[in-house]
Amino acid sequence: MPLKNESAEEPSINLTPMVDVVMLLIIFFLVGTQFNKPERQYEINLPTVSDAQPLTSLPDEIIVNVSKTGEFEVNGQTITVDELESTFRDAQQRYEDQVVIIRGDGEGAYQNVMTVLNLCHRTRIVNVQLANRLESQESG
Repeated sequence: MPLKNESAEEPSINLTPMVDVVMLLIIFFLVGTQFNKPERQYEINLPTVSDAQPLTSLPDEIIVNVSKTGEFEVNGQTITVDELESTFRDAQQRYEDQVVIIRGDGEGAYQNVMTVLNLCHRTRIVNVQLANRLESQESG
C-alpha cells in the first residue's frame, strides 16, 4: 500500500497576536499619560518685567580681621568683643546660614582667633571659615 507523501509545510510565525499586544500597550500608555498640564489649562497673560531680580539676596559674609595686637576689625571699623557678638547675633537672626570669615594675623596670639570662634559658637553661627594663603615655593 503506497503511503501518501505530503509536501512539508514551511514553518511560519503568526504575528497577529504580537501586533495585538503591542497595540494594547500603546493604547494603555496613551490613556495613562496626561496630555495637558493643569497649570496651563487656563489662558493667562503673564506680566512682563525688564530685568528680573530675586526678591531677597543672600547676605555678604562677615569678614573679621584679627590684628597682631588683638584688635577686631569688621567693615573697616575697630570694634570690641561685645560689639562683635552683637553683630554676629543680629546677622544670625536675619540669615540662619550666615558666613563668617576670620582673618587672623599669622604672628598674633592664637587666643584672639579662638575668641572669635567662641563668639560664633555662642551665637549659633556654624558656617565659619579661617582665611589663609598658600606659601610660595621658592626654588634653591
